[in-house]
Amino acid sequence: MSTQTRSVAVVGGGVIGLSIAWHAARDGWAVQLYDPAVGTGASWVAGGMLAPLSEGWPGEETALTIGAASLARWPEFGARLEKFGPSVFTGDTSLTVALDSADAQDLNTIAEWVSAQGHELQVLSRSQIRELEPMLGRGIRSGLMAVGESAVDNRALLTALQAACIASGVELIEREVHDLAELDTDQIVLTAGIASPKLWPGLPVRPVKGEILRLRGRPGVTPAPSRTIRGSVHGRPAYLVPRGDGIVVGATQYESGDDTQVTMAGVRDLINDAEALMPAIGEYELYECAAGLRPMTPDNLPLIGRVSERVVVSTGHGRNGILLTPVTADATLALLNGTSLVEVKGTEPQRFGTGKEIS
Repeated sequence: MSTQTRSVAVVGGGVIGLSIAWHAARDGWAVQLYDPAVGTGASWVAGGMLAPLSEGWPGEETALTIGAASLARWPEFGARLEKFGPSVFTGDTSLTVALDSADAQDLNTIAEWVSAQGHELQVLSRSQIRELEPMLGRGIRSGLMAVGESAVDNRALLTALQAACIASGVELIEREVHDLAELDTDQIVLTAGIASPKLWPGLPVRPVKGEILRLRGRPGVTPAPSRTIRGSVHGRPAYLVPRGDGIVVGATQYESGDDTQVTMAGVRDLINDAEALMPAIGEYELYECAAGLRPMTPDNLPLIGRVSERVVVSTGHGRNGILLTPVTADATLALLNGTSLVEVKGTEPQRFGTGKEIS
């Protein structure tokens, strides 16, 4: 570490920005984090699944590599956060289920391909699923289980990260940055999600709306699954993620600009799909419907890389922001220190062009 204090401004206060700020402060940087409302963007409206193996697909090697690398970091990352609050983990296994023969074949394809990449997945029969999770629907044909694919409480994570930043000396500045040139730190990290292209024109990040439901258990209801349940219902991806007080149900996906209103159609689809996976879910209290804007890129991979001598971007994580938090923090800190992390190769912004530099 240099004896001279280095300074960095992190622009954006979601899980990515908070984690980078925390890591940089621990590494000796003087850190300022700018966000008018820390922790209230897409990170606040998230399921918290960490499922890179279950979502693997032939030809998507880069996504699997970066996702698996981040999943491997999560146990240590989460353990360090326990100094600042209760454990953020809500499960340690995921189960992807098939409701028809086409979905069952897809699960076999995933299992074969992911296993060939060196990761372990287990194909389960209908009877094995019933034994593990008896509350699931009887129409389920088969499943794919990934031990080690955890889930986290995104809001507990945000709270812990903010506490970690404060304890590490990060200066939280609650205001919007309109121009990166106004910042006078040695380095700048842009982690502003869907607002990133406004601050660095040319970044191919667009908003994609996602809606979730938060359900709360009531006395006498059927117990929630003990692991994350994922499936496809009428072609729509659906998931049930356990929480300490209930279940998060997700998630819709719409190309709808900056619209964050929850729709009746979205809620209807989420409820119908959730009941297909777990018929007794109707017993639960529906206490929140929320929508957020995921920052998506054309190839669904994040943008992690240096775009000028002063500016590093870490944005465009789409629906995998929670999963990719630890590896993104490590990769960004490496870039600040003049090196790189091989696990994120293929996420460089230059694959799309990066816009104009600033001094």
